[in-house]
Amino acid sequence: MNKEELLLQKRLAELSRIAYTREIVTFSEFLNLNELNILHTTPKDMLLSHYKTYGGYGLSERQMAAFLPDALYYDYQYPIQIIEISPVNRKFAEELSHRDYLGAVMNLGIERCKLGDILIEDGKAILFAKEELAGYIMEHLTRIRHTTVKTSILSAFEDSYEPRYEELKGTVASVRLDTVLSLAYPLSRSKITGLIEGARVFVNGKLVTSNGYRLKEGDILSVRKMGRITASCLRPRKAVIWYPSANISRRGRIC
Repeated sequence: MNKEELLLQKRLAELSRIAYTREIVTFSEFLNLNELNILHTTPKDMLLSHYKTYGGYGLSERQMAAFLPDALYYDYQYPIQIIEISPVNRKFAEELSHRDYLGAVMNLGIERCKLGDILIEDGKAILFAKEELAGYIMEHLTRIRHTTVKTSILSAFEDSYEPRYEELKGTVASVRLDTVLSLAYPLSRSKITGLIEGARVFVNGKLVTSNGYRLKEGDILSVRKMGRITASCLRPRKAVIWYPSANISRRGRIC
């Protein structure tokens, strides 16, 4: 691990220690896939308490870690607020991308670790953010690009939410990770290998660095900064790739 990753591991261990010694629930910031992998692979003797992760809904990619004391005697909730962002006038609204929404919020001076997933559907976005920042975001986020927007708090969101998908069919020689990724992304074999060996590919949330890793039906593949896909009907010479339609394309980003 590099210096930043070691510091993150120490911060997570400290949160675990506080939860254990003070018998309270402590929370991390939102963690990306690589940071979650660091948490999951941290030696057990560094974590004094057990933990759970959650990002606001079941399939969330960016998640907070909650460190739980052994004698947990009260209910707890993740400090996550769900904000809906929609255009004031749909008729004159631009087609806004994940980058547009994320950039506008971060331009308010908010760090990425304070923000979870952004889901885009039907011309609006659902933003998962740290609870303490919700009021600030709602007060100051009034325009994205040239589109005037409004914000509101969602009191409830389906934990079982799944984005709508687009289908891509193709032929593969095997169900190896590198082969299926080559179908999903129009990149050279060397670049696909570089992504995998460069620790940028995750299968079902776990880091995979082997090109020959064999995929199973329904596996969710995430490539950092490139998107997420679901593999279906996997067998040699046939594969179906599903892209969340409103959030990701082959050239898009995970939301």
